[in-house]
Amino acid sequence: MKLLFIADPLQSFKIYKDTTFAMMREAQRRGHTLTVCEPQHITWQRGSKVTARVQDIRLTGDATDWYEAQPQRSAALAGFDAVLMRKDPPFDSEYFYATHLLEQAERDGARVFNKPSALRDHPEKLAIMEFPQFIGPTLVTRDAEDIRRFHSEHQDIILKPLDGMGGMGIFRVGPDGLNLGSITETLNRHGAQSVMVQKFLPEIVEGDKRVLIIGGKPVPFCLARIPQGSEVRGNLAAGGKGVARPLSARDREIGEALGPVLQSRGLLLAGVDVIGDCVTEINVTSPTCFQEIFDQTGCDVAFLFIDALDAAVAGACN
Repeated sequence: MKLLFIADPLQSFKIYKDTTFAMMREAQRRGHTLTVCEPQHITWQRGSKVTARVQDIRLTGDATDWYEAQPQRSAALAGFDAVLMRKDPPFDSEYFYATHLLEQAERDGARVFNKPSALRDHPEKLAIMEFPQFIGPTLVTRDAEDIRRFHSEHQDIILKPLDGMGGMGIFRVGPDGLNLGSITETLNRHGAQSVMVQKFLPEIVEGDKRVLIIGGKPVPFCLARIPQGSEVRGNLAAGGKGVARPLSARDREIGEALGPVLQSRGLLLAGVDVIGDCVTEINVTSPTCFQEIFDQTGCDVAFLFIDALDAAVAGACN
């Protein structure tokens, strides 16, 4: 197959842990050809198909000079067997516009994973509200008084912006309510921006578990991101320690319930974040943790993903 990866600049990859790199490595091992571009390289001109300035690459196996790239060329996205949208958050206006360009590419005949409309329709924090049976007490609001009432009821709470990533902008407020007003003003911008508020889950000390769902099925191992020191955030970007573990019965229940729903909407890959028994986020833009799970357990998540991709493309062609 001819694969196009839409991603961040290759120079920014840390290949020892990068999930997109792991996908590329497994795809090349199977004989698939690799082509890359960045979202800003995508173009749509009146009366034409969606195209992009792309580069064909080959992985070298070297830890430093890890790829060889051909000169940039223009190509229609519909000319690839699969287009993989792997641009990291934030989900800003440019990401939003990119999903519209990719949706037009689908109308041209491109097969895009994850599906562009599904990326738009599943904001990673708000998406959990569809599954109340799997989440803890949660409130989404702009209203400072709503937040104060929620705190009064639950005492120990977490506040976070809806567009954050990597643990950015997450605050904990305990029973004393210290700085609740100031934190609320910072996050809701004096009522101009919505905030997610959740009851604090003490099970975070055991890790914020990333449960990967591929092709509607949960991967048998998760990565628990464990906060270090006095930090409340388990995110690896915030210094959390990643420990791979087999799925618990509850993790599997969540994965098996959400998996078919997400797959039916065109989400080939999702990362469901679980603290204790509760889902806290559903990541769909560029879920990670493939290499950490493989390094610690031998479970080849990239192999599972490319298997699912191969099957999805074959199914779309039949």
